[in-house]
This record gives sequence, C-alpha cells and structure tokens, in this order.
Amino acid sequence: MSASTATAPVVLTAKALLLDMDGTIVNSDAVVERCWRDWAVSHGLDPEAALKVVHGRQGYATMAILLPERPMEQNHAENAVMLARETADTDGVIPVGGAPEFMTAIEGLPHALVTSADAALATARMSAASLPMPGVRVTAESVSASKPDPEGFLKGAAELGVDPAECVVFEDSGAGIAAGKAAGMRVIGIGPRAAAHTPTAHVPDLASIRVHSTPDGSIHLTLTPAAA
Repeated sequence: MSASTATAPVVLTAKALLLDMDGTIVNSDAVVERCWRDWAVSHGLDPEAALKVVHGRQGYATMAILLPERPMEQNHAENAVMLARETADTDGVIPVGGAPEFMTAIEGLPHALVTSADAALATARMSAASLPMPGVRVTAESVSASKPDPEGFLKGAAELGVDPAECVVFEDSGAGIAAGKAAGMRVIGIGPRAAAHTPTAHVPDLASIRVHSTPDGSIHLTLTPAAA
C-alpha cells in the first residue's frame, strides 16, 4: 500500500459524539496497570493475562472473566475497593495526544462521556489530565451492564436526543468498540489497542482528527488514519 493511500483522509458526519475516557481521551494506563497487576498477583493470576481483558470493562466484569467460579457479590465488593484505589492514584494520568485541542474543538457541540469508571474516578482522572468534563456523562452508576453491552452508548445518545445511527463513538478497547457497534453506531478507534477490533476508522490519537460543524447541526470529522 502506498504512503498516500495509507494516510488518505476519512470523513465521517455525525449529529453527536460519544467519548470513552480511559485510553481514548485520558491516558491512565500507568495507574490501571499498577492496580490490576497487584490485584492479579494477589489472586495468583498472571498479570499479563489480566491486562488483556481489563481495558474498557467495569472492574467487576473483568473479575468475573478472570475468576469465573467466584460469586458476583465478591466481585462487586472488590471492585469498590479497586475503584477507591484508582481514584486516589492519579500519578502518571495525562491527556491522550491531541485531547486538549479536541475537547476545545467540540465544546458547544453535542457530546457525552460514556465511561466504565464511576463518577468519582471519572472526575479524578479528567481533572488530573486537565480536561473539561462534558455536561452529559454516563458513568458506571448510570448503567446496569458493563461494556461490551451497548447500554451506556444508547443511554448517551438518548440523553443527547440523537438517533444512535447519527452518533460516532470514540473508543480504544475491544469491549468498547464492540459496545459501540452493538449500539448501531460508527466507531473511531483511538490508539494501538483499537486496531485489532475493526473499528469504522482508526487513528493513532486525537491529534489525527479535525472537527468542524455546519449550520444544519452536522459535525464533520476529518481523520488521518494510522499508517498500515
């Protein structure tokens, strides 16, 4: 494939944007890996195997995959402890490349945060990354099922009053990309984790996206895809 083909711009048009947080606009990999490595070791599990399933899901759902025989109430209890630790640990939490400029560009346009974090963790990480918190947000407390279930994205679209087919999701994880697709939405994959999960389009980070709106309320996203 020629270089010109590999970087040919992709243009998507939407009425609303639904943003995952961790790995998509906030780089929290350092703290996620610290916390989940410790948890895996404490349960006699391979930390590397654990990290392959942790991204994009609520903690209790990750625990259910890794310890399938364990009662779910124990997963919920340990997840509460994990959330408290993650909320207190913001060392190394930074914005994803291009995130500050991207968030400025979409200010005033219909958008929502749809994250597997709870409200306290989302607030802590967005603050640590010096990013503005969207006015509409769907956090762990807002849903009954974790990604890859589409509930969170469908709820975000409903709160914005936009048809799911007119929403574009921004995600980094397999679970999140699957949730966006299940909601009937197009998905822009952000960063290296996203590439293997066949999003609608894939970019290295948010610096590869340009945003402009039109008088009819449409949002035009011009993407420079990651090189093949």
